[in-house]
Formats: sequence, C-alpha cells, structure tokens
Amino acid sequence: MLESLRNLRAGAIRPNADSIGRLWRTACKMPGGKALFSAAAARQAPYTATIGARILELAPGHARLEMADRPAVRNHLACVHALALANLAEFASGLSMLAGLPAGRRGIVVRIEVDYLKKARGTITAAADVVPPSAHFEGRLTLPVELYDAAGQTVARGRYHWQIGPDRR
Repeated sequence: MLESLRNLRAGAIRPNADSIGRLWRTACKMPGGKALFSAAAARQAPYTATIGARILELAPGHARLEMADRPAVRNHLACVHALALANLAEFASGLSMLAGLPAGRRGIVVRIEVDYLKKARGTITAAADVVPPSAHFEGRLTLPVELYDAAGQTVARGRYHWQIGPDRR
C-alpha cells in the first residue's frame, strides 16, 4: 500500500477509477491512511498541494474534501482567499471525476466558474457529485461543486467544465 501511494505521489501510477478507488479503500483501513492518500493525491498537481486539503469521502462520481482556515490560505480581509476556495473546489471536482472515469478516458478542466456568496471563515468543506461518463463518452461535462463552512452555510459555488475524451498517452 505505501509503495502504491509513493508511486501515485511520484506520478508513476496513472490515476484512473480503478487505481484511485483501490488505493482509497485500502488507505481508509490504515491509521493515517486518509491523510497519506490526500497528500499523495495532491502531489499529482503540486499547486493543489499548497492548500492542504484533506479527502474525507471518495467514490465514483463523488468527493468531499475539507480545508483548514490557516494563514497560508487567507487574504487581507482575514478570510479564506477566493483562489484557495476555487482550488479546493477544483480538487473536489477532479477527484470525483477521476474516481468515476472509465479506463481509457481522460478529462481536463476547460472552464471554471465560481460564485463567491459570503466571506469564508473556518474549515471549508467542498462537495462534488457527478454521474460518471460512459466508457465511450466524448464531450463536455459540467460538474457543480458546493463549498460550505462549519455552520453548513454555502460560501461559494463552482461549476467546472470538463472535456472528456480518449486517453492518448
């Protein structure tokens, strides 16, 4: 398991629904496994790792993550920075998409829309759900992501537009 997470972190494993799901289920059984998996997954996109998000739930087409409110993600207004929120939402969107993406398919974000509804303070949770595409789907999928604070109030909503097509690597 640890070797598989190291390989994921190093980019030696090509993430797909099977590998992501198998690693997640195994990690959940280990003490500290979710934290280890979260770090390995974030390393796939180094910029994403800067927000320190933790994966709470992961299933095909579903992801729930949280990000602690800390100085590194705050702005001059003493709340969570808009781009840290967008980054958290993109990470949730990507994980939910990857966890349901059939073998031989790949996806890339081609458009991001985020509505900021109120100042975000405290731990922020992102939830993303999508019906995974079929094995032969090609085209765009729009994936909504909801971000809410510890009181359950929505602080932002994102729409991540994914272009899905064959994996040419």
